[in-house]
Amino acid sequence: MRGRRRARHRDEFGGITNFPFDSVDLSLLAVHPRLIALAEAILRTDDLRIYTIESWAKYTGAADYRQAHHRDYLNHTPLVPSDAVPFRQLQLFLYLSDVTVDHGPTHVVSKTVTGRVPALPHAYLPDERPSWYEAEVAAAGPPGTVLAYSVDTFHRGSGMRAPGGARYTLMVNFRAGANDWMTRRSWGDRSFEPAWTPFVERATPRQLLLFGFPPPGHAFWTDETLSGMAQRYPGLDLTAWGGPSVSR
Repeated sequence: MRGRRRARHRDEFGGITNFPFDSVDLSLLAVHPRLIALAEAILRTDDLRIYTIESWAKYTGAADYRQAHHRDYLNHTPLVPSDAVPFRQLQLFLYLSDVTVDHGPTHVVSKTVTGRVPALPHAYLPDERPSWYEAEVAAAGPPGTVLAYSVDTFHRGSGMRAPGGARYTLMVNFRAGANDWMTRRSWGDRSFEPAWTPFVERATPRQLLLFGFPPPGHAFWTDETLSGMAQRYPGLDLTAWGGPSVSR
């Protein structure tokens, strides 16, 4: 088992675990009200969806985490980024551990430096854009730090240098509800995971709206669907949608 774990982490992205997590508390942390409020303020809407949640563990010596400056949009959407506020997106990294300059912090470049660049290429090496590498900022911080940027922000992963070091983060991606072209995960598919039901049963209605649950008053909610939801999620308090309450 230990050998398989080590082999997994030899890949740069091998430390990624997809939502929902075995720990319901960790799953709920990814949809903390303060993160939701931050997304509402930046995207200027309360009609939000979450389209990716991942935890990411990195360890010194496990893999080479160094990257070139790049934008993430190619695996977030089949389209290209838009500067228009209604079509913007938000990526959040929540630090679960201390991320010093020796713990592989993400390096970001301000859009005031990069300016407008063509849709492709999506990445640039140091000799291609040396001024960007000179202007980059290491997003180091203590546990609880939130790094926020968008899919058109140039950034890069940096190497883990701390002896015996470990870095733990949560990545949470938000979009406006109508922007269906921005997606990476199907929550219907993830709802087969054993950890999904315990998360849903402890989440608030506001948190569940982020995953596409229809809001209270929506035509979806009928006696039949409420009865079905009570069967699928016996511990979910459905009073907000007009269904039965559950003692927690």
